[in-house]
Amino acid sequence: MITSFIHRFSSPKSFVEVTARFFSYVMYLGLFLLATGWIWGLAFAPEDAIQGNSYRIIFLHVPASIFAQLIYFFMAVCALMHLVWRVKLAAYLIKSSAPVGALITFIALFSGSIWGIPTWGTWWQWDARITSTLILFIMYLGIITLHSSFSNAEKADRLMSILVVVGVVNIPIIKKSVDWWSTLHQPASITISEAPSIDLSMLYPLLISISGMGLTLIALGILISKLYIITREKTKKWVQNYV
Repeated sequence: MITSFIHRFSSPKSFVEVTARFFSYVMYLGLFLLATGWIWGLAFAPEDAIQGNSYRIIFLHVPASIFAQLIYFFMAVCALMHLVWRVKLAAYLIKSSAPVGALITFIALFSGSIWGIPTWGTWWQWDARITSTLILFIMYLGIITLHSSFSNAEKADRLMSILVVVGVVNIPIIKKSVDWWSTLHQPASITISEAPSIDLSMLYPLLISISGMGLTLIALGILISKLYIITREKTKKWVQNYV
């Protein structure tokens, strides 16, 4: 029963049809929120008492760091669906999400390096959080490379899914690295269990930036997924009718 339900609502055809209905709304809302959060944070949020204006990079760095991890977690869920229930859409979504994850992880690393220059006096430090995030970036590249190295797409899907599941162990390491080891990286300013340690005048634009980036990345993921699905399913009748 569970298998039947999953396959009914996770076919490539259904994905393309359903996402087409709300793609534009997600994209435009995401871009609007992202622009609002960045303009508010860069131009109107107050200067930090300790870090001065250099802290403003959090409106890019923090959202990028959050979604670098969330995208991989999403891929791990898809990998389990593909390995357990043989859902081919799940493999398509992994393949399409990996480039987005690699891009946003690179942005997180790059923006963190820029922030590190005035904060730590160096652009790079082999800090536990930074190193584990670098490993995440390498994992994304490895997933992309692994899938591209096989001519048999079905075999590539399965091996890619296995690698994603193995690599998910790095996500809790990234999350808890500042608690488990002595690091230069500051603890999270926003947590579910505790009140935020950041002033509300900075928190609101940060939350808007996070929401905007999330919706924008979803829209980007949908676009890449749709193109990849059409490529993989090009021999199917529904694709020929859709195109």
